[in-house]
Amino acid sequence: MWPRGLAKADVKIDLWLKDIAPSKDLRKWYGHETEKWSVFKIRYFEELNHNPKQVERLIHEVNQRPVIFLFSSKEVIFNNAVALKEYIEGKL
Repeated sequence: MWPRGLAKADVKIDLWLKDIAPSKDLRKWYGHETEKWSVFKIRYFEELNHNPKQVERLIHEVNQRPVIFLFSSKEVIFNNAVALKEYIEGKL
């Protein structure tokens, strides 16, 4: 999902890996209920493990230059960008 409040025309994005986001089913299940956070991360990491091409692409980008992880949630601590950053850092 595109981050709330950002118009695509106003943001200079080099790369948007839309397919690395959590599945629609996982997002709906999680519903930003923070008590589900640890299980959400486990399930999301499992999805990422099944998406090696996108993960490798992101790792390549992280190794080349600074990367900004955008998210559409109002929640700044318990969101998929935080989980994705944790996952990628664990792979470096």
